[in-house]
Amino acid sequence: MTNRKSDRRLYFFICIWMVVGVIIIIHLFRLQVLNYEIYRNKAASQHDLYKILKPKRGEIFFQNPKEIVTTDLKLSIFRYGKNLYPTAINRDYGLVWANPQVIKNPISAAKTLNQVLDLKTEEVLANLQSKDKEYIVIKNKLSLEETQKISKLNLQGIYLSSEVWRYYPLHNKAGQVLGFVGDSENGKVGRYGIEYYFEDTLKGKDGFSRAEKDPSGTWIAFENKEIMPPVDGDDLILTIDYNLQVKVCQDLELWVKKHEARSGTVLVGDPQTGAILAMCSVPNYDPNEYRYVKNLNLFNNPAIFDQYEPGSIFKPITLAAGLDVSKITANTTYEDRGKLKISGHVVQNSDKKAHGVQTMTQVLEKSLNTGVIFIMRLVGVDILKKYTQDFGFGAVTDISLYGETKGNIKALDETPEIYHATASFGQGVTVTPLQMLMAYGAIANDGQLMKPYLVKEIRKSNGSIIRNNPLKVRTPISKSTANILSAMMVSVVDNGHGKAAGVPGYYIAGKTGTAQVPKKNAAGYDEDNVIGSFVGFGPLSNPKIVMLVKIDNPQKVKFAESSAAPLFGQLMKFMLEYYEIPPDRK
Repeated sequence: MTNRKSDRRLYFFICIWMVVGVIIIIHLFRLQVLNYEIYRNKAASQHDLYKILKPKRGEIFFQNPKEIVTTDLKLSIFRYGKNLYPTAINRDYGLVWANPQVIKNPISAAKTLNQVLDLKTEEVLANLQSKDKEYIVIKNKLSLEETQKISKLNLQGIYLSSEVWRYYPLHNKAGQVLGFVGDSENGKVGRYGIEYYFEDTLKGKDGFSRAEKDPSGTWIAFENKEIMPPVDGDDLILTIDYNLQVKVCQDLELWVKKHEARSGTVLVGDPQTGAILAMCSVPNYDPNEYRYVKNLNLFNNPAIFDQYEPGSIFKPITLAAGLDVSKITANTTYEDRGKLKISGHVVQNSDKKAHGVQTMTQVLEKSLNTGVIFIMRLVGVDILKKYTQDFGFGAVTDISLYGETKGNIKALDETPEIYHATASFGQGVTVTPLQMLMAYGAIANDGQLMKPYLVKEIRKSNGSIIRNNPLKVRTPISKSTANILSAMMVSVVDNGHGKAAGVPGYYIAGKTGTAQVPKKNAAGYDEDNVIGSFVGFGPLSNPKIVMLVKIDNPQKVKFAESSAAPLFGQLMKFMLEYYEIPPDRK
């Protein structure tokens, strides 16, 4: 009996030791295999000094062909010459911070600081009384004056250091193009615009330094030392012309204010290359002060983000289809009776008049809805849809910007016919301003649709340069069709609703569009809300500029011939003179 009890005790202890042994083995496996890196780094931290070396973020520049030199521009003259304007650069700012554990009189220190800094005393005091912390930022982005005053105070536990912040010299003249650099869990990163789209290009690559230290934490000189230098980010040279950008933004801002409009957008491009020369919308924001923007929609770029029914500026697309398949010529006629009944709906001309026998050129001049429906019926909706897609509608242009939308041309797939009829003159389909600009650029460019681009060069930190070359997307219409349609649109400016867009001494082609805006919570359109647009190009003999002007909900005028066309003419005149383009008409 005694032996049996002894055997049971022995077996029990053996089992206990086996369990303990298994636990020890598992623990050792976890320490030595699964968590090897964690404990290796922990051990290394006790005798190694490790520091991450941050790269310099790449900077962004606009073109400056007129060599207008500013204080900020001097930074780029040394590096790249005088023909660039810095629009997103790195700037050192002062930073004041505190070690609450060193401060003996937080109340006195808080009052003294607030004599210099524009801060709330109670917030500063709360920070200075946080005795469990050794580092608290009191204020960053100090002005030079603030930095000097803090330095003279000589307060115990209050320290000055420097930090790099992104600075945007153009302030609200380019925010929606550039975006901004904001905070994230992983440090500062690009948000929206160019800063976001080219984050990997601009940010560079972290480096590090590692050296051994003695028990007191002091670096041991001449011992094993490892350094991996950071790789600085690449600089971006954009196609945007600084002088055009400023002029466009200033004039647009005044124009929107003058007409008490909700908003406005102007886009300027080179039709022969697809390069974007100016891109501005109002309202906008200053990326230096992005933290204070309450309406987050301002971060979106309306030129690529807003989808709207274009109205009559879409009519040249329908005419292009009719001309290209030889269903019409500029002189083809039809009888305009002022309205048509389609699928139980009545469609009228915008002036609600009947004009009798009209040519296709007069259809554009007078912007006759019935005439465009006449063309749509001749070519058929399938062909119209093909040309609409070939011009780039219903798909993104793939420009190098964050947030581009593709619009909606599904009305051309719908039945009954009323959908096709309204789509033919720009209602029931949606586009972006950039899509519209590029489509007109194709007409100006002998029928060749170019891909829009904003980055002319990427200048890498190692000195090499990557250049972006113009890229043709496709040829939606023939050169002959493009030339005929261009001449018809010159007639719109000379004899039709686009007179205010003309420039003396030049043949300017274009089209007005006064688009209705759908009601938000009901069927139909809001009669008190319209969008006025003008899109055109010039000079006709050798088009160098294609431009879109869009004015949303102007209060003092109704039609685009009074809202968008005059601003187009004003800006086009400036650009033709600025680029010293010779007149092409007497």
